[in-house]
Amino acid sequence: MNLRKHELIGLEVEVLHATDPSQAHVRGRVVDETRNTLVLEIQGDEKRIPKHGSRFRFEIQGGLEVDGEEIRFRPEDRVKKAR
Repeated sequence: MNLRKHELIGLEVEVLHATDPSQAHVRGRVVDETRNTLVLEIQGDEKRIPKHGSRFRFEIQGGLEVDGEEIRFRPEDRVKKAR
């Protein structure tokens, strides 16, 4: 599956690696996305995770790992470029 074509908001995700060690290994649901960040809801709080320097595992089709650089576009541009 090509994650670049998929809507990320609403997906469950785990941060496998992050440049900030306090953000590594957190799990939550994507509630917003910008060009450079994913906003995760984690136990009722929102946490902004930068895409640059991070690796994510999305809970879709048994789990799909992706580097943040691969999805580092505005959501509307990411879908257009994936065509």
